[in-house]
Amino acid sequence: MIKKLFILFKLGRKLSKSNVLNIFSKFNKPPTSIKILFSILSFSFSNKKNKIDSNNSEMLSESLQSMGTTFIKLGQFLATRPDIIGDKLSKELESLQDKLPPFSLEEAKKIIKQDLGQEMFNSIIDLSDPVAAASIAQVHKAKINDNGTIKDVAIKILRPNIKTIFNEEIDALMLFAFLIESFVKKTKRLKLIDVVFLLKEITNLEMDLRFEAAAANEYSENTKNDIGFKVPQIYWNLTSENVMTLDWVEGVSIRETENLQKRNIDTRKIASDIIQHFLRHAVRDGFFHADMHQGNIFIDNNGQIVPIDFGIMGRLDKVSKRFLAEILFGFIQRDYKKVAEVHLAAALVPKNVPVEDLAQALRSIGEPIFGQTVKDISGGKLLKQLFDVTEKFNMQTQPQLLMLQKTMVVVEGVARKLNPNTNIWETSKPVLENWLKETKDPINSLNETLINTTEVLKKLPELPEVMDKANQALTFLASGQIPQNTNSYTALNDKKSELVAFRNQSIIGLLSLVILGLLVF
Repeated sequence: MIKKLFILFKLGRKLSKSNVLNIFSKFNKPPTSIKILFSILSFSFSNKKNKIDSNNSEMLSESLQSMGTTFIKLGQFLATRPDIIGDKLSKELESLQDKLPPFSLEEAKKIIKQDLGQEMFNSIIDLSDPVAAASIAQVHKAKINDNGTIKDVAIKILRPNIKTIFNEEIDALMLFAFLIESFVKKTKRLKLIDVVFLLKEITNLEMDLRFEAAAANEYSENTKNDIGFKVPQIYWNLTSENVMTLDWVEGVSIRETENLQKRNIDTRKIASDIIQHFLRHAVRDGFFHADMHQGNIFIDNNGQIVPIDFGIMGRLDKVSKRFLAEILFGFIQRDYKKVAEVHLAAALVPKNVPVEDLAQALRSIGEPIFGQTVKDISGGKLLKQLFDVTEKFNMQTQPQLLMLQKTMVVVEGVARKLNPNTNIWETSKPVLENWLKETKDPINSLNETLINTTEVLKKLPELPEVMDKANQALTFLASGQIPQNTNSYTALNDKKSELVAFRNQSIIGLLSLVILGLLVF
């Protein structure tokens, strides 16, 4: 625990050299007691002037980036929690870039040798300097001999000692959260310790590249017959906990709209295809890319959509897939009673809820949409409104659907940047219609049990435990909480007990010193 205090002191020094506290204060004024505690911990007694040539968003991003991986991840995580920091500050944090200076090529080679062995390292040809560097890992371009064929590959490598550094710093921040909750009782409702612990769980899984490789592998298997969509191949003999090797993507980022148009790529078609592929993966496979922002989607030289970065994936069970397809299609058809019946059939609302009352509430969501222009209609926002309304009918929280809703908003935003007039509903209708027809096919129904029992083992023979833990963590991310009866919940309670014991020991120690002082003097 003494080590945590020392690390917390060092983090305080980092904070004292940044503008974070001043910037945060502009959005949410902290209590005086927190200011005093923060000042003591960070030694921020100096009258440091803020930059005047940057806006709040840029200043906040720069400050968090300057403090390294832990604070970058904390900032990104808090961007998804407006319930804690408020909508305004949450939006400011969305612009936080996950970038840090690269580590050396020599260090990268050392990690590859340690993880894969000298023989596998020798099979890598022309390992380049870093081409991209983020807070957790960086990417190098290289060539490999794959059964006689020379292929260009991307090799992703974790930063040296990143797991140790991150876990030590996050444990120190957990102690800080505990101190805040102890001094300021009002903050208990925010469950700051739980938030920091949740970030620790999720980021530790992101630091196991076997998980990301397994996700990419499953995603590739699911989509191998999807025309115009390609997932890079994973090379398992060159992949480990700290190293991941996959096909190099030769193409153009979809953020480069002008470049795409110069190559005669139809951006309107790409916009529709991105939405259709996303929905197809969600309702057909129940496994979708949950981080499909512009930087993670490329168009290759064959005009195919190529996603990258598979650290965050979403999963839907059979009931959720059916629920999603039926409600979206029901809204397209303006059949609100059908949507209400689906909610009841899936046991998402109590059975005693009158179907007519629920249908009327759903109509209040759907009808205003049809009076809007195409560019103002969002499927993702529709789902958010749906969850808000059905919550009043005691709808059970569905974390996997919350993650889907968040991703839908991002996907729609990406599509509309490529084509502002993308018609979300016209684009979605054929995908949903086809899937609903297929699921009602009696042949598919007969084979469904057999397929479901063999598919997971076929796709992920090597890493079932890693994927189980990953799905659990992603569910936590979507819901913003750690459910009871899980190993993580037990670990969280153990951590809280440890912090309480430290506080009690500290108080006893302090009282002992006072008593000793009185006796001596």
